Amino acid sequence: MLIGQLAIAVTVIGWALFVVTTLTRSSIAGGDGPPLGLATIGYIVIMSLLACSALAYLTTRLGYYSRSRSHRRATRAELGQTFERSAPTLTVLIPSYQEEERVNRMTLLSAALQEYPDLELVLLVDDPPAPRYRGPAEMLAAAHGLPGEIEALLSTPVARFTAALDGFETKYIEGGDPRLEDALEVAAEYEHAAQWLTDYAAGYEVTDHTDQFLVDQVLLALAGEMTTTAKALRAAIGDGATLTKDHLRFLLRRLTWIFGARISSFQRKRFVSLSHEPNKAMNLNSYIGLMGGSYREIAVPGGGLALLRTDSDADLVVRNPDYVLTLDADSLLLPEYCQRIVHLLEQQEHARVAVAQAPYTAFPGASTRLERMAGATTDLQHMVHQGMTHYDATFWVGANAVLRKRAIDDLREVSHDGDWEISRYISDRTVIEDTESSIDLGVHGWRLLNYPERLSYSATPPDFGALCIQRQRWANGGLLILPALWRQIRTRRDRGERQRLGETFLRVNYMASICWASIGLIFLLLYQFNDQLISPLVLLISVPYFLMMAVDLKHCGYRRSDVFGLYGFNLVLLGVNLAGVGASLLQVLIGGRPAFKRTPKVHTRTTPGLTFVLLPYVFVAFSVLTLLSDLDRDRWVNVILAGLNAAAATYAIVAYIGVGHSLVDVWRNVVSWLYKPQRSARAKRAERRQALAQPAAPHWSQTLAYAPADGVRRAERRSASGRSGTAADRRSGSAADRRAGNGRRETDLPAYMGRRATDRPPGRADDPPAPLRVADDEASVPAVAEPEVPR
Repeated sequence: MLIGQLAIAVTVIGWALFVVTTLTRSSIAGGDGPPLGLATIGYIVIMSLLACSALAYLTTRLGYYSRSRSHRRATRAELGQTFERSAPTLTVLIPSYQEEERVNRMTLLSAALQEYPDLELVLLVDDPPAPRYRGPAEMLAAAHGLPGEIEALLSTPVARFTAALDGFETKYIEGGDPRLEDALEVAAEYEHAAQWLTDYAAGYEVTDHTDQFLVDQVLLALAGEMTTTAKALRAAIGDGATLTKDHLRFLLRRLTWIFGARISSFQRKRFVSLSHEPNKAMNLNSYIGLMGGSYREIAVPGGGLALLRTDSDADLVVRNPDYVLTLDADSLLLPEYCQRIVHLLEQQEHARVAVAQAPYTAFPGASTRLERMAGATTDLQHMVHQGMTHYDATFWVGANAVLRKRAIDDLREVSHDGDWEISRYISDRTVIEDTESSIDLGVHGWRLLNYPERLSYSATPPDFGALCIQRQRWANGGLLILPALWRQIRTRRDRGERQRLGETFLRVNYMASICWASIGLIFLLLYQFNDQLISPLVLLISVPYFLMMAVDLKHCGYRRSDVFGLYGFNLVLLGVNLAGVGASLLQVLIGGRPAFKRTPKVHTRTTPGLTFVLLPYVFVAFSVLTLLSDLDRDRWVNVILAGLNAAAATYAIVAYIGVGHSLVDVWRNVVSWLYKPQRSARAKRAERRQALAQPAAPHWSQTLAYAPADGVRRAERRSASGRSGTAADRRSGSAADRRAGNGRRETDLPAYMGRRATDRPPGRADDPPAPLRVADDEASVPAVAEPEVPR
């Protein structure tokens, strides 16, 4: 702590001396005219912003170490008492888009084996519902089949443990004290659980270090805990200890909790009544909007299905849980994650905490140098996020988090896609939806909290192409969210709450530092500053930052010397970060919502864009030219900086990207730009037939659609159930119906849309013509004037 505080002091003093000396030199040389003044201001601003980023890191790392020292883990007895009395309901949502079966399986297994009662898992499959090719079709079928497969796998042990629990409760339904053999039977059940987990781990196919982590830290670690409990029971019996009936019952219930998760899948793109926006946020929003309702699947004119809210005969029933755990499909949880996070949220002092999470860290044992260095940045970010909580500046990280359902209900916004009502809880205006939602929760008076332990792990990109996609997404959106921070400050002030300066400083740095650091570094590289501006005090600002980062890398299990490789790693990503910042600025100008690009998780290499391949080489070349130029002018500080940049970037290119891989990537980009695959003759003939085919006649309700203007009286119509009323009345519904989410009630649609997906579709040639009923009022509109179909 003392060394960290000293590093902060040196950074601040170095920055102050730098500003004073730079301004003094500028005033002495003021005869050179305005250009020197402009250069001075620009140089001071850039170096001040870079110093702010260094200061933010040094501050958050102190917060991390402070929280780590003061953290006290809840004991097993405390956890048991909380969940034995009345466990809050929890639903785990796992958004998945064209993920390999192996990736989905690992995530589902780690979530299903949580020690949590009445746990529900839903795999939110976001693949296209009707794939055109064999590979995606097989991937989609595997995604839908996997939940049932894993639930069937766990059904054998959970059936045994449920039977043991029922037998124990039946045995002592009229009271009495447990006997010695009861404790022995419980120990035998734990030994069986340990053996089942060990056998499954032995047969699990391990292809890389992430599979090995699942086997070692989830399956075998849980088996070891079961074995330890069984040994403790036998040791207690050997010492003559008496275990109470409640204690033995709890031990048996614990086994049913671990293996008793209910697992299913859901695909929003099957339904026209749900949003099809191509991003993770709307995948989550679509299912969250259905929570607390029962729904029927019906066919709609023009094809497709819709979900209608109903009170009986439901095809889909979605419970409304107390908490929602969002978990990325490439992340794993340790078995105690859910219990510890929900236990934290249930404490009275955290009643206004909306999001609690354990920021993810990288899987150990990376297979490539680039993946190892990307993991190092992930582990350092884990420390930063934990430290930000110390200053009440927590951001939702996104890979995993437990959300209080009541809090995210406060964020609900309603829009319409045609005639369908779309609910938004998690903002999808940017691709960093978790960051923006963190500010939205703050506006509504909620807080966020990081649990100070490593309980979650997430995959890092193994190659440069996948890394470019991930880091470009991370760099995009921060600038768009900055105005929302000022809105949070104003609303807090209106409520009489005070926002600390440290929180504001860390939040601004978190959202904008990628922008100013990338632009500032490019400016320093390209602009030839006056010799009087170059000062060795720049080193005094940066050296404490890198020294403390080296200490933190050692703390996370890396080498201190990796700090040099990490600097080069960030240099070769400079173009990627600039592309993300540019996308944010473009979105400011033209509006709209960017498409969410998932990070590829494949065993083959991902080809990066040509610009991202060439920019690191351009950076090295320009650094070398700058070094040679400044060497002739005896500008030694610049020589040192340019030499470090050139050496670090060159090392990063060779070690993390690969010169050979760069040549292959350039060739692939050029070929894809020059050549377009020729379509087969069969594909051309099919396209011509489709163009010549007569379009299908629209359903009569679409042809006769009528949308009266405001103030025009609407004709009443009677649904198949005999209920009457205007379309507006039925659409409005009760407040409870509106809060229920995206599903509509059956009476919200005309009778022809009240059919199930298995019923005969309307408009068949053998159907009798439907008579038109004309209302007897002044509007004289057809009885089906407003069909509720998506436009």
